[in-house]
Amino acid sequence: MGLLSASLTPLRHRTFATIWFANIFSNFGSLIQSVGAAWLMATMTDSTRLVALVQSSASLPIMFLALACGAIADNFERRHVMLVAQCWMAAVSVVLAILSWRGAIAPWLLLVFTFSIGCGQALNAPAWQASVREQVPREDLTAAVSLNALGFNLARSLGPALGGVIVAAAGAATAFAVNAMSYFGVIFALLGWRRELRPDPLPRETIRAAMLGGLRYAAMSPHLRIVLLRGLTLGLAASSISALMPMIARVLLGGGPLTFGLLSGSFGVGAVAGALINAPMRHRTGPEAVFRLGVLAFAASAAVAAVSRWPILTMVAMMSGGVGWVTTLSTLTVSIQMSTPRWVVARGIAIYQMTTFGGMGIGSWLWGIAAEQEGLRMALAVSAGALVAISFLGFRFPLNEPDEASVEPWPVRDRPEPAIDIEHRSGPIVTTIEYRIRPEDQAAFSRAMLKLRRIRLRDGARDWSLMQDLSEPARWIERFHSPTWMDHLRRRSRLTQADRESSEIARSFHQGEGPPIASVLISRPRNALAAIADERQAGDDTLFTDPGINP
Repeated sequence: MGLLSASLTPLRHRTFATIWFANIFSNFGSLIQSVGAAWLMATMTDSTRLVALVQSSASLPIMFLALACGAIADNFERRHVMLVAQCWMAAVSVVLAILSWRGAIAPWLLLVFTFSIGCGQALNAPAWQASVREQVPREDLTAAVSLNALGFNLARSLGPALGGVIVAAAGAATAFAVNAMSYFGVIFALLGWRRELRPDPLPRETIRAAMLGGLRYAAMSPHLRIVLLRGLTLGLAASSISALMPMIARVLLGGGPLTFGLLSGSFGVGAVAGALINAPMRHRTGPEAVFRLGVLAFAASAAVAAVSRWPILTMVAMMSGGVGWVTTLSTLTVSIQMSTPRWVVARGIAIYQMTTFGGMGIGSWLWGIAAEQEGLRMALAVSAGALVAISFLGFRFPLNEPDEASVEPWPVRDRPEPAIDIEHRSGPIVTTIEYRIRPEDQAAFSRAMLKLRRIRLRDGARDWSLMQDLSEPARWIERFHSPTWMDHLRRRSRLTQADRESSEIARSFHQGEGPPIASVLISRPRNALAAIADERQAGDDTLFTDPGINP
């Protein structure tokens, strides 16, 4: 009872509970819609390629649009983004249901509607996952993510069967109508959510700039790189189970659709169990231990399926795979949410999804080739060995999560006002910081500055360099620039508590009379020099020279 109550703790928070129950209904609707679309396509054409494209048209938007949708979720109010996505999917589903009832649907049109619903799902996913941290306190975040996985797997276990019943009894159009109705529960739940808004004094980034900023952050964030590596390798190795499950049922067990359905259901039952035990296990053992146990559960599933000739034993193996599925993916999702600042969290989740599910797609294809060339049992055995090897990655690349305060934004001083007239797009803006370092401290100072370099570049700085004066070796100058004045302001606003601590460590080596001297300058193009030569004296390009400035 204690285990169950710990897993259900997030449901005490009204906003999360309301959205969670609404999402379960919506997940059922989505799976019912997918069954109806696949069956309708099968009745309209004999082309297996077109039937397969139904699933592809639903999943491709999530893969290709995830980063752009993550940028939208980070730049706009997330509740509004989710409302737009839900209303869009509801409208598309209503039109699809009406056209199907009227018999006015064609194969290509069905693919267009399915792709459109997939676009709505791609827009909704990053905003929804990033908003979980706003619905529950940090201590309940793991259980909340696990409950979301539980709700999805409950729907995945029962939704297709329910969809089949609805299509058989009332037709595909009714399945589309049920899906359309399922979105309204989420819409009403979101309308009732009153978020605490944190006004941003800076204007929004363009989507392109936000996407590039998300990629830059991922490239320069050690923890996020570890999560992406672990997710990619997991996707490549663990995808063998879901990709080869139909062949396991037909070839290794000699069964048919019923056997495949039992294996899929067993996987879903294991996923539900994994969602219930994930949060308590994480609190007791930590994220790395939970992830490693989940990977080993995946490995056991593949190994047992490779040698089993009994359906009952293979079903148990699939349950183990389901436990591994939820515990590993939930652990990675929580790691991103806990270690990524608010300004980029949706983009971090989107990049993780692209990496992990892209790895699953590639892995499914590779395991299919391996099964054709080396045999099904050998492919599963190799997959199990690969998963065991991946479990050892944690010793070199552990999932360490910072405390909550370290990723909170550092309150910067009031917005600086330049002494000359400039616009948001004026630039480039060059920042220099002068340090005085004793010879015996220069090695440690250099190491501290390398960490500070990563932070500067991660938050948007360009062309970072550290220079030492040849005539005065104790004088060191840090230099970097921002493309525009607005980019300079954004970079300053992205400083976190942990970043500030790294900056203070670097500054602690300074031995001058006062703090390091920072200057912020604007670079003047040659065609502008003549225009200002008569009005400004030399050196007026320096906007600020302040020993106490926080650049």
